Amino acid sequence: MEDVERIASEVLRRLQGDEPARRSDATGIPVNVSARHAHISRGGLDALYGDGFALTKLRDLGQPGEFASEQRVTIVGRSMRAIEGVRILGPTRNYTQVELSRTDAIRLGIDPPVRRSGDLAGSEPLTLVGPAGTVALREGAIRATRHIHMTERDATIRRVKDGDLVRVRFAGVRALVLESVLIRVGKTAALELHVDTDDGNAADVRSPMTIEILR
Repeated sequence: MEDVERIASEVLRRLQGDEPARRSDATGIPVNVSARHAHISRGGLDALYGDGFALTKLRDLGQPGEFASEQRVTIVGRSMRAIEGVRILGPTRNYTQVELSRTDAIRLGIDPPVRRSGDLAGSEPLTLVGPAGTVALREGAIRATRHIHMTERDATIRRVKDGDLVRVRFAGVRALVLESVLIRVGKTAALELHVDTDDGNAADVRSPMTIEILR
């Protein structure tokens, strides 16, 4: 009986706050599978859709202030192969960038590097085609680094910091561990893991789904 009481006391002590980081991790981090999409500059949108054109919101995305628009573009690679219907995400940015999976890149005949959003130096060329014109990018096609958005509080709870690379585990019939997942800390970020469609399919991601960070 004394052993039982000792074990129960230890469990209660942990639940009352001695291991907050571990309990928080157990709640899981929501997964968002990010399909191919484009971020467009103001000048790029003018070229593709006409001067002064405004994106039309289709739906809000997980990160505050970001949305999927009703507007789409066709992207063309060096091989002259094209992918139609690539959605533009808003709002406009100060650069134009297309995020692809490895499978998309093979179809286009290009080899985009794995990069954090906005890091475009030395990335792959690509042409965007819209109803009003085209935009030829000498740099701009990337495969986005796997990343987790979180606030400073989320980072403190999980004992990580901005720029860390962590491992994450997907449970289920196709359980999978992914490495080199970037931590991105922002003041208003919504807690969310972003992976591309290749990673999402490999882990058989079904919505809603959560993952945990491995130590």
